[in-house]
Amino acid sequence: MQLAAAGHKITIVTMTPGDCGSAEHSPEEIARIRREEAARSAARIGATYRCAEFRDLCIYNDDSSRRRVVEILRQTMPDLVLTSSPIDYMCDHEATSQLVRDACFGAPAPNYLTGAPDAAPPLAAIPHLYFMDPVGGVDREGHAIEPDFFVNVTAQMETKTAMLAEHASQRAWLLKHHGNDDYLKTMQAWTRENGRRAGVEYAEGFRRYKGHPYPQSPLLEELLGASVVRVQ
Repeated sequence: MQLAAAGHKITIVTMTPGDCGSAEHSPEEIARIRREEAARSAARIGATYRCAEFRDLCIYNDDSSRRRVVEILRQTMPDLVLTSSPIDYMCDHEATSQLVRDACFGAPAPNYLTGAPDAAPPLAAIPHLYFMDPVGGVDREGHAIEPDFFVNVTAQMETKTAMLAEHASQRAWLLKHHGNDDYLKTMQAWTRENGRRAGVEYAEGFRRYKGHPYPQSPLLEELLGASVVRVQ
């Protein structure tokens, strides 16, 4: 939201259309619903939405998947990429993190061909890569995963909640499968806890990927400026 408000072009990509995320709808029906919800959510901040069209529980860091993600990167030409934590509660989230990481590496390589019709040209350079917090800020054993820095999102919480509320079909599925009756309150509680740790009302945590040869200049921190709260 902060980047969009500053005039930057934002693309939000879901790896799947949530085809397994329902006990009432068929895979095709829930996928259609989820795509529409995601598009409405992105539109609230003027972002573009697209789906990579993998399928739930079927995301793997393999060659064909990597080439598909590379093509998306080449088409969208990002300077900065935010993706899932390498360690999270679900296999699709972790595979997404690895896929996006490796696709960022491959996207500037001209001989790494995607095979897509009218394939986009390679990127000029590896994008800046950041990881978001895992769910609850912990690994699979419940140990804390500390962010490099927080971002004060207090001013964005009303819109953030409205964006998440567009994903209404999630509630029935999360109640059925996760035992979570209100995903909006869960998000608000976690963002409030991050805010407490950062000394503000609401905050989100991020880590910059530090592997060679990914760019190490603090691009996201510089773009967000005064909203950034350093971890002490």
